[in-house]
Amino acid sequence: MPTIEIKTLIKADIKTCFDLARNIDFHKDSMAHSNERAVAGKTSGFIELGEWVTWEATHFGFKQKLTSKITEFKSPTYFADEMVSGAFKSFKHEHIFTHQNGQTVMVDKFHFQSPFGLLGKLANVLFLKQYMANLLNTRNKLLKTQAEAIVELERRNS
Repeated sequence: MPTIEIKTLIKADIKTCFDLARNIDFHKDSMAHSNERAVAGKTSGFIELGEWVTWEATHFGFKQKLTSKITEFKSPTYFADEMVSGAFKSFKHEHIFTHQNGQTVMVDKFHFQSPFGLLGKLANVLFLKQYMANLLNTRNKLLKTQAEAIVELERRNS
């Protein structure tokens, strides 16, 4: 099972980062380039343990739906969402937050299995793993920017 691991250092408190990562509205904004939108389940606000969301987005020129559910949740250090239905054979996305040297370290671990057996494994090598890493990196850059802006605004207002 391929795994993508991305570490992002953020100059913001852990709770701000954790809350942005589980915010449906922020996720929609960060994935605007793929026209991603929440169409069922929890469609706005902060997603919690046991809740699910169905996303509709365009990837590789095809409109797709994917439903994921929050299966593990320990605020503000960890949560995991897992695919219930969608284009993958399976996936689990772990979101891990730690505090280090005045910053938040956010680690994404994305474990996935492609459908279509050998063809799916070939797709992983040729493009899918890199495509997913690019999506996660794009989202994480926006999360970092947003979290740091929130903290700066709070600092200025206090």
